[in-house]
Amino acid sequence: MSYQHILFDLNDAGVARITLNRPDKMNSFTAAMHAELRDALDAIQVNPAVRVLVLTGAGRGFCAGQDLADDGVRFTPGEMPPDLGDLVEQHYKPLVQRLANLRVPTVAAVNGIAAGAGASVALACDLVVAAKSASFLQAFSRIGLIPDTGSTWLLPQRVGMARAMGLALLADKLSAEQAAAWGLIWAVHDDAAFAVEVDALAARLAAMPTKALVRTRQLMHAAPTHTLEQQLSMEGGFMRELGRSADYVEGVSAFLAKRAPRFTGA
Repeated sequence: MSYQHILFDLNDAGVARITLNRPDKMNSFTAAMHAELRDALDAIQVNPAVRVLVLTGAGRGFCAGQDLADDGVRFTPGEMPPDLGDLVEQHYKPLVQRLANLRVPTVAAVNGIAAGAGASVALACDLVVAAKSASFLQAFSRIGLIPDTGSTWLLPQRVGMARAMGLALLADKLSAEQAAAWGLIWAVHDDAAFAVEVDALAARLAAMPTKALVRTRQLMHAAPTHTLEQQLSMEGGFMRELGRSADYVEGVSAFLAKRAPRFTGA
C-alpha cells in the first residue's frame, strides 16, 4: 500500500516507525489516515522481523485528535451531525485494540502537542516518552464530548481518579514534565536530545525478549479486573510458555556464561 498520510519504515534492528504525516493539520486523524494505520499495523503483526514499534508525529505536533473537517464528521450548523459512535466503532476502537494486541512492544514518541484522540492513542502505547516542549490535552469537553479512544480507562489507572477527572472535565493542558511527575508517561527529554533518546530506547527494546515484553503488557492490562488468584494463574500460564522459549534458554545461558544475551524474539 502506498501511504499518503503516514510514513512507515523498518530498520535492520527490527525497529518499525510509523510517523503520522499531516503536519499542516497537526497530524489530525482522518478516515484515510486510519486506513493507512490499519494497513501498517497489520503488516507489523505478521512480520517476524519487527521487534518494536515507535509511533510519532511529523512537524510540530504528535497528533491533534480528530480532524473535524474530514468528510466523516463534518457538518453544517442546522444539519444533523453524523453518528460519532460509528466513528469510534469503525476507527478508534480498532486502532486501540490493534496497539493493545500488537505482537511487539510499542513506544509513543510524543514530539509536540497530543490532544484529544491523539493523547489517547499515545497513552495506549506501552511506553510514552515526550519532548520537554510537548503537552497532553483531553480536549473533548471543549466541544461537548466525552474522552474516548480509551482515555476513560487509561487515565484513572495512570494518575488516579482525582487527576483523571480534572484532566477530563477541565480540559487543561498538561505539560510533558507534569505528565511525567504524575506518572502519566515514562520519561521526558530535552527537545535537542529527543530523537537520539527515542532511537536508543527503541534499539534497547528491539534487543530484548519480545514475547516476554508483550506477555508483561497483557498481564498489566488484565490485572485491574482480576482477583489475585486469577492473576497468579495467568502468570503461571505465561511462565510455563516463556520457560520453554528460545529467548529464556538464551537468557539463562548468557547469565551463566557472564555474557550479553542475544535475544531473537523466539
